Amino acid sequence: MKKQELIDAVAKKCAKYELSKAAVKDLIEATFEEIMKAIKKEKKFQMPGFGTFSVKTRKARTGRNPQTGEEIKIKASKTVSFKPASNFKEML
Repeated sequence: MKKQELIDAVAKKCAKYELSKAAVKDLIEATFEEIMKAIKKEKKFQMPGFGTFSVKTRKARTGRNPQTGEEIKIKASKTVSFKPASNFKEML
């Protein structure tokens, strides 16, 4: 699903509130912005019934350049992981 498809689907579901697609777009963007802020600040975001986003740290490691086979050093980094809620897993 792409962003515009999400906007269209939410606008359709919320038709009884007479929200414009522009308003739905702003709402979705604001929601994701607040989720990102929460993850950055608290290192975790939980949405009951959906799942938990959390920050994970990857250690520095040695990898290989697939074209040359040469060993390269990969720096330590942070990433976001997602663990779905049990009812979400069952739905899949």
